[in-house]
Amino acid sequence: MRSSQRLSVALARAEDDRPDDDWPDGGWPAPDDPYVGRVTRVAPPYDTLREGGPDVVVLRCAEPATSFPELLGALDGRDVPVIVVSPRTDTGTVVEVFRGGAGYLVEGDYCTHMLSSAVMAATVGHTYLSPTACAALREGARRMPAGPREHDAIERLRALLSPRERQVMELLSTGLGAQEIGLRLRLSEKTVRNNLSNIYAKLDARGGTDAVLRWLGATPATPVLRT
Repeated sequence: MRSSQRLSVALARAEDDRPDDDWPDGGWPAPDDPYVGRVTRVAPPYDTLREGGPDVVVLRCAEPATSFPELLGALDGRDVPVIVVSPRTDTGTVVEVFRGGAGYLVEGDYCTHMLSSAVMAATVGHTYLSPTACAALREGARRMPAGPREHDAIERLRALLSPRERQVMELLSTGLGAQEIGLRLRLSEKTVRNNLSNIYAKLDARGGTDAVLRWLGATPATPVLRT
């Protein structure tokens, strides 16, 4: 995003979503929102998304398993970050959306400030999770039926990281971005990003999403249990 221009956001309503003209909030974004400027509303089949436009798409839906792929199909391969908002809290749903590269906010588990932060984070490659979504992801990894071999593999992977990098990964896996991690660890954002680059290389991860899945032992090769 250019520093002189706030973000354009498309609010996508799935067919299964309940009508609510005030979603996400009658006053969002606020006139002085530092991140979000213009908001447009779109509905299936999302034809207007093919014409150009938004920096980020926020999809509100009841069933991400069907609505999220439909939205991705409408984007037709365009590299536009997506954030899913849904009441679903089961591990399987959260993991599949997360693996698809989208952020996930559980309905009622976020405020408008968090929504703005999630939108901004999406533009710099961070996959934002609300607290309940993050807990579902971590719980799914914890409940995996990992035997001694799988457990040893996870520990060997984690041993590749320095103590500081492990701290960064623990915070990244709770849904925090580089700036928030820096505040927690009293590090500059640049230092955190350098740590993340080293972590991705050591874990052979394609980015933050892949790194978190590997860190939690929830990679596609070791499926997470569905709740």
